[in-house]
Amino acid sequence: MKKREYIDLYLEETEKIIEALDREAIERAVSILEQVKGEQGRLFILGVGGSAANASHAVNDFRKIGGIETYAPTDNVSELTARTNDEGWETTFSEWLKISRICGRDALMVFSVGGGSETTSLNIVNALKLGKEKGAKIISVVSRDGGYSRQVSDACVLVPVVSRERITPHAEGWQGIIWHLMVNALGKTDCQ
Repeated sequence: MKKREYIDLYLEETEKIIEALDREAIERAVSILEQVKGEQGRLFILGVGGSAANASHAVNDFRKIGGIETYAPTDNVSELTARTNDEGWETTFSEWLKISRICGRDALMVFSVGGGSETTSLNIVNALKLGKEKGAKIISVVSRDGGYSRQVSDACVLVPVVSRERITPHAEGWQGIIWHLMVNALGKTDCQ
């Protein structure tokens, strides 16, 4: 495939994603974020791999632009690797959230390609279980079938699969578009 053909193909797939995005799910997510902000709750953003990098960027935006106290456990690499070494990867996020005393005023936001399952991203799955137990709201931006994140989310934005070969770049790219949309919609819209 020639470069120009690939560029056109990728952008055509992007147009298909735009058309298929669930606007109501995005609206629910913004409403949850407004509630968290109004109740002076905190937002915890979880992601692994490229989604961890997105989580770190989103923390800045939700704090600086959105005015919400926001954290990502992956931003502290010393604690993350100590927990991985001492306790195992599967509990890195849930144990971090226990120390942060996650509660019902808070929200978890998950950025993930697959959303976690019984065999993948168990640190995300365990964090979501703890979040549900503590009454936190859950927002996810995921792809594929959404995995465990979609099952337990109060608002799940599913990035549709338009190409099996490009699931990850589309999912991770759209995480950025969606969180930028949400953070900039805070307080600027009436999401009734």
